[in-house]
Amino acid sequence: MNPRISALFLIAFVSLLVLALPVSAQSTDQNTNTVYQTSFVTDPKWTTDNPSDDYWDPSLQMYHFGIQPSTGAYAYIPVNLPAGSFTLEYDVILYSVDPGATFRFGLTGDDMDLGKGPNVLTEFTNAKYGRIMWLHVVTPQEKLMEINSQSSAVEMGPTAYSGPTATYDLNKTYHVTVGYDSTSDTISMRVDEKLTGTNIWNYYITSAEDMKGFTRLYLGSVGDYGAMYIFATGELANVKLTIPAVGEVTTPVSTVVITPTPLIVPTVEKTIAIPTPYPTETQKSPSSGLLAVGAVAAAGICYAVRRKF
Repeated sequence: MNPRISALFLIAFVSLLVLALPVSAQSTDQNTNTVYQTSFVTDPKWTTDNPSDDYWDPSLQMYHFGIQPSTGAYAYIPVNLPAGSFTLEYDVILYSVDPGATFRFGLTGDDMDLGKGPNVLTEFTNAKYGRIMWLHVVTPQEKLMEINSQSSAVEMGPTAYSGPTATYDLNKTYHVTVGYDSTSDTISMRVDEKLTGTNIWNYYITSAEDMKGFTRLYLGSVGDYGAMYIFATGELANVKLTIPAVGEVTTPVSTVVITPTPLIVPTVEKTIAIPTPYPTETQKSPSSGLLAVGAVAAAGICYAVRRKF
């Protein structure tokens, strides 16, 4: 084939490829339906009985929390979550977690009690094993299951996490993902550094029971009867709850044990800049009609060249 004709065919092919890429990204976004989402750019209007510690911070565009045991304090938003698989994501930065205090956020029923099902709660604690992370689950039939990021914690039994101990730092933003896969009854938790994307910890629990009946997104200390006057304080951002789109098959957030490479935990806490919240609107990909236009243009180029040569 004439080199000039070959070059024009190559240009036409690349043009089609470039037009096709945005369409592929758009179809990926259609794999889930959003049940609830807030970037906290505006007041999310969460209900709280503790407005002095739990409130929307307009200057940071985040949700401030101060969780104290034995107060029964809470902040929540109702959600209409159907039975089946779901994924909850959020960002969190912890300013302080006193010994014995716990940051706690996730999905629950109307009771919002960590001891009553159903609930799937992510926790950041500071106790016997230092600053570690927990996945706390109570099934609708009141079966309690927990896993934490301490390596082979004896009291957790034979199903304990067996990777290296993973800890978190204060004044560092983390992206947390917790999900339920209804096909395998698996609840997974993953924690990544927001700035670098580095995975800190991930693990899972198998419930052997359908997880359903969730009515609220909640943070607080209902059911926590620890010592008072200790706090877990910080900011919450970019909360998003999704379910699979109709006909889509979901997979667990993670079912892979964390890499055995030991984590290096900084000995000095550093304050970092709070990241800019995600935008409230997602940019739309070009319509798939562009792909058809590109195809017609490419065919025209090829036909004209063929007639000429």
